[in-house]
Amino acid sequence: MTPEEFAQETTLIGELVADQADAWDEAESLPAELLRKLGQRGLLCAQVPVAFGGLGISSELNGELTAVSGSWCSSLRSVMTSSGMAAWAIQRLGNRQQREDYLPQLANGQIGAVGFSERLAGSDLAAMQTQIRPDGEFVIVDGLKCWMTAAAYADLLIIIGRYDDGAAAVAVPANAPGVALERIPRPLGCRAAGHANVILRSVRLPAASVLGYCGGQSLPMLVTAILAYGRISVAWGCVGILRTCLNAVTQHARSRTQFGKPLAEHQLVARHIAQVYAAEQVATRACEHASRCWDSRSPEMAAAAVLAKYVSSANAAQGSASAMQVLASAASRDTSAVARAFRDAKLMEIIEGTHEICELMLARHALTP
Repeated sequence: MTPEEFAQETTLIGELVADQADAWDEAESLPAELLRKLGQRGLLCAQVPVAFGGLGISSELNGELTAVSGSWCSSLRSVMTSSGMAAWAIQRLGNRQQREDYLPQLANGQIGAVGFSERLAGSDLAAMQTQIRPDGEFVIVDGLKCWMTAAAYADLLIIIGRYDDGAAAVAVPANAPGVALERIPRPLGCRAAGHANVILRSVRLPAASVLGYCGGQSLPMLVTAILAYGRISVAWGCVGILRTCLNAVTQHARSRTQFGKPLAEHQLVARHIAQVYAAEQVATRACEHASRCWDSRSPEMAAAAVLAKYVSSANAAQGSASAMQVLASAASRDTSAVARAFRDAKLMEIIEGTHEICELMLARHALTP
């Protein structure tokens, strides 16, 4: 993708979202036409290789695309993250036939979602109870996945579950018999991202639906392989949140006058602005490093993804809080851009590995000889 083409696509996203993100957040739904247009242009999972019908862009360029989307609407960015993560799971874990079957569909309009968490298995995924049982030429899937982002819009669900003595990932059509969705009403953040619980009751699928056509894989390996993409994507989305906050806080501080001078000239207000600016710059650098590790297939890639997610989500939470403090009542409506950013950012400290889990992983990495 040339710089001119990239600029055209980011402009298109801005034009499609415009000033509608507040209304989508209030309605807890994204327009089907919006997702269809972006999906057909390959923008929901833009790293899918050209050989499989995708745009084949780098992680770094896709990160900037994700940040642009996140600056306009974090719910839209969440759908991009989920669909991209589903595509990456197929690319990373699937065999050639599965990549040929599924990736062109995702690259040209279908939406994917990935199911890890369960009611008793959030951070502790070792407690996962979903079962994928071989049954001759078929597999049977039983379980309940919680808080699946974009599940309400998805055509294809990538479900992680127990398989024999290990684990497996299975591609489940969202309309397969035995699949049911429960929308999660009024979530704290990303309210239009299509969060849902997914119930799987004796879902019978061809054995070829298991990615790689085999089960019994290591659960930590499956989770790490898929979540690395999601963590980088969420981190770039946090950069977008911070850019929205920085734009809002600087505009307000220039135009709002108190005690005879613009807010920007009050030192304590300037401190908040500096904090938002520094948060955005540091998050951007952490994301650029993670994406470059991804693109170069560096052995540091997994740790860099965790670091980017850890730094960016914390900075987004702190930066949006600083922006709220400066804008005060001007941002206190629940659907104002900064209020949405404040709510969305907090959720980013929880998904794809909580802040505390990221700290444990980074400490373990630092202690490894």
